[in-house]
Amino acid sequence: MTIISCTLTNQIYYEEIEGDPEYPLLVFLHEGLGCCAMWKDFPRQLCRKTGCPGLIYDRLGYGRSSPMMSPRTIHYIHDSALQELPGVLEKCIPRRPFVLIGHSDGGSISLIFGAERPAGLKGIITEAAHVFVEPLTVAGIHRVDEAYKKGEMKGLAKYHGDKTDGIFRAWADTWLSDWFRPWNIEYLLPSIECPMLVIQGRADQYGTERQVEVIVSKVSGRAESVLLDNCGHSPHGEMPEAVLGVMTGFVRQIVSL
Repeated sequence: MTIISCTLTNQIYYEEIEGDPEYPLLVFLHEGLGCCAMWKDFPRQLCRKTGCPGLIYDRLGYGRSSPMMSPRTIHYIHDSALQELPGVLEKCIPRRPFVLIGHSDGGSISLIFGAERPAGLKGIITEAAHVFVEPLTVAGIHRVDEAYKKGEMKGLAKYHGDKTDGIFRAWADTWLSDWFRPWNIEYLLPSIECPMLVIQGRADQYGTERQVEVIVSKVSGRAESVLLDNCGHSPHGEMPEAVLGVMTGFVRQIVSL
């Protein structure tokens, strides 16, 4: 197990992928119920195609990292973006150029961190990122919550072990709560100046195409959108070849700069 000691009690699990040290490092940020293992082989395939090295890690509470020690607030995604992510980068890839690749919550984390304009950030790729809460989002999570209560999502325990119930309830209860409905990060998008690739499935069960439109229209840097037909919330899992193709092209443009 590869770990970073964040405090005396918290440890972050991470994995490194080999690649050309002269190229930017691809940093993969998982979804709200995800972890390193749930990316499956996608990060390694993208690193092979681009020649870039990679870094994957489990956020606190997920996978093989330490359990969460405090309840979530409306700022939980900001906390991951502005506290945890910078700490991981400083420990693992200090002063290295990098590209963020974030799925769902990981995409929102990428946007918040990107708005800080950190040194070394060369680009951002988001998949199914949220910048505000929609009725479709709440309805989709309600359905998943009902399925979980019926015992239909036992496969999550394979990845999160005895942390499964805690991480699921933290995710579902936060997004379904009245106090989280005002969550919105549109205000920070104009601060993002690096190149962006914004990917979403047209059949995403948690967000409409309005999420993509807002991101692309409000960031200050160059932004390209890709909407995939017959694709839901996990483009890299549902349409891996198509997503590998567009991500590879985007990364190669950055490498050539």
